[in-house]
Amino acid sequence: MDISPGTRASDAERDQVVALLGRHMADGRLDLAEYDQRVARVYGTVTRDDLQLVLADLPKPTKESAAQPKSRPRIPVWQRIEGGSWLGVSILVLVIWAAISIGVGEFTYPWPVWVIGPWGAVLAFRMLTGWESGRACKRAG
Repeated sequence: MDISPGTRASDAERDQVVALLGRHMADGRLDLAEYDQRVARVYGTVTRDDLQLVLADLPKPTKESAAQPKSRPRIPVWQRIEGGSWLGVSILVLVIWAAISIGVGEFTYPWPVWVIGPWGAVLAFRMLTGWESGRACKRAG
């Protein structure tokens, strides 16, 4: 990455530095707390010099690590937690509805759709648009 001093950094350059920090964290050079601090510094930088300072104490990436094929983006951990909560609650309300229906002897009003549907729609919207991750703001700006 060619970084010349004194000029303003672009969003693409900041994203490249964050990707490098991610590789260093994956290699064990940074822990999660330090990674978070450095990412915050990267997105707060104005010049390319400041970007270099964030990477100053880390080794340059090797050709092998740079040539690794890009894997598809993982689902963030907070979305996995929310999805697991949604799935657990969905199963619970379906079991309650089924128990009530069996107890009455006929199918009752399918009220679980009012729990499962809206919550699932919100989760799907947030996951597909990147609403909370900041991707939606970057696309619009």
